[in-house]
Amino acid sequence: MTNRISVTGIITCVLYFVSVGLFLITKSEAALTVWELMTIFSAPVVLFVLLELSSLLLITSIYKKAMLVFMSCTCALTGAAHIVNITVTRRLINEGVNVPVYFRIGYWPSVEMAIDYLAWGFFTGLAFLCIGLSGKGDVKLKRIMKLTALLCGILCLIGFFGAVFINENIWYIAPIGYGIGTMVICIQMFRFNADNC
Repeated sequence: MTNRISVTGIITCVLYFVSVGLFLITKSEAALTVWELMTIFSAPVVLFVLLELSSLLLITSIYKKAMLVFMSCTCALTGAAHIVNITVTRRLINEGVNVPVYFRIGYWPSVEMAIDYLAWGFFTGLAFLCIGLSGKGDVKLKRIMKLTALLCGILCLIGFFGAVFINENIWYIAPIGYGIGTMVICIQMFRFNADNC
């Protein structure tokens, strides 16, 4: 199961960043929809990756439950923000309604962006911290996985608090944590499973 989850996590992260690149290059509505759907799909994938990682690291029950709560918040909030944007906000814009920028994704300050930042910065950051602060690092690769999770959590939280309180551009630190960091963790889990088969 670890290998399947690891491969799914890696593929999802790659597709997510491809969808981001596709939108940045084309600026098309179709590419934006793909990006938003990938964002919604990515949240439960990260949840399953962290569940598998928590099993490998034997994290304590209280930390595992907290991680589940935090990642469930991420799934719910990012799903809500992007579904509202796809089905309501963008539809209204296409119908000629002048939707204020503070109700649109891609602008700051914006209600939908604040919800998405809360999901991927704050709650995902806390979920990663739950893994990084618990568990057993009894072998070198497990210690490295714990440190990676801890770093991912810190990057997510820096991105969130930086964007909210200092400068929106600080947000771009967070995707390094939840995007690239998840991919690195998946590679580490794959390697750990190969070494212990």
